[in-house]
Amino acid sequence: MSAHSSNSSTARRSHAPLDVCVKGMPGSIGTLPIEDIAKQGWNVLREDLPLPLAIIREDALRHNSDWMRRFLQERGSIFAPHGKTTMSPQLFDLQLADGAWGITLATCHQVQVARAFGIKRIVLANQLVGKQAVAFILQALREDAEFDFYCLVDDASQVRALAQAVQASGIDRPLQVLLEVGYAGGRTGCRDDASVQAVMEALKQASPYLALRGVEGFEGLIKPRPDQDIETQVAAFLQRMVATVQACESAGIFADGPVLLSAGGSSFYDLVTQHFSALNLSREHLVLTRSGCYLTHDAHLYKQAFARLQERSPDVRELGDGLMPALEVWAYVQSRPEPGKLIANLGKRDISPDHMPPVTAWFRPSADAGSPDVSRVAALPAGHIVTQLDDQHCHMTVPTDSPLQVGDMVCFGISHPCLTFDKWEAIMMVNRHYDIVGAVRTYF
Repeated sequence: MSAHSSNSSTARRSHAPLDVCVKGMPGSIGTLPIEDIAKQGWNVLREDLPLPLAIIREDALRHNSDWMRRFLQERGSIFAPHGKTTMSPQLFDLQLADGAWGITLATCHQVQVARAFGIKRIVLANQLVGKQAVAFILQALREDAEFDFYCLVDDASQVRALAQAVQASGIDRPLQVLLEVGYAGGRTGCRDDASVQAVMEALKQASPYLALRGVEGFEGLIKPRPDQDIETQVAAFLQRMVATVQACESAGIFADGPVLLSAGGSSFYDLVTQHFSALNLSREHLVLTRSGCYLTHDAHLYKQAFARLQERSPDVRELGDGLMPALEVWAYVQSRPEPGKLIANLGKRDISPDHMPPVTAWFRPSADAGSPDVSRVAALPAGHIVTQLDDQHCHMTVPTDSPLQVGDMVCFGISHPCLTFDKWEAIMMVNRHYDIVGAVRTYF
């Protein structure tokens, strides 16, 4: 994929070239600009690159990006995908080209990366705290009039501290904030009405240095209860957010411009668009969702979440094929030390350990130097199960008559893509034949 985009006029940092110090690169690579990856004629199945190797299937990636664009268009919502999933400016560019309103990030470091690559509109889905973080954001706002930045507040003392910092900085515009609503056992956010009222009062006093632009929440950590299904609990939380928006409007503390109402991780964005779109306000409001994992999807956690989404929102089936797993990690069979046990050469350093990765396919390399026959990539019989991940080893239970032998290539699906992306500085992009057609850099 291209390392540059026309989304911003700001001078952009260039991607460092690939060399032998980048995991997944062959020892003979020398120094290779990332833009020249496709020119090498490499193919994964021909063993042109060492394993383990993380790859992205380009057709599935572009399908997922387009699917989300069409879903949100149907729902009348806007989108700031969570960049922490990939931390790849090249993938940010793809999302922006497909109509994303901005990019969501979680830390000041991530904002620094996005700014270095010219991203103009950023939602920091977190509280802005700490001397260096505040100073960086205020300097960026001072130096770039086009930088459109938002952060969260959930504490009156935080509101006062930010207002003081903005006042002392002398910048000629306010810091835009979203009031965060939370829930017991969750992460950040106001837990009750009293906390909301305290923050609202502080925001009144913080004008003109802070501008309240909307209300935000994250429903993704709500846990199911024996007496109530998860969808009912999510709906109740979203209604609390709506009530908070209405309270802020009644108090007259929203700044000029459309009111943002933002929630929606990678599991419940259909419920978010459903509950928020019906909100009646006396002014324009925008429903902003922030899924990050949709882009590559996965073969377990979000695959299950998407199946539930289709059950409760059957209208999404009208959009055609749903989200597809795009991210894979390939590894070699390294050892078969016991009849029913296999060791592959990947581990926690290479793939998300949140859930044991599903085994999705295998391939036996050939001595033939020509184009590999992709039709020989086959599913494995039942019983091939990952049971344990060490730092660099994958333990598998296999049938005693498994066809796998040392040197075979095994494809592992992903569960929770966030914790696979962060294992790789560069991820190869492949076509349907596993030809390398590009690469993306990550910045964790």
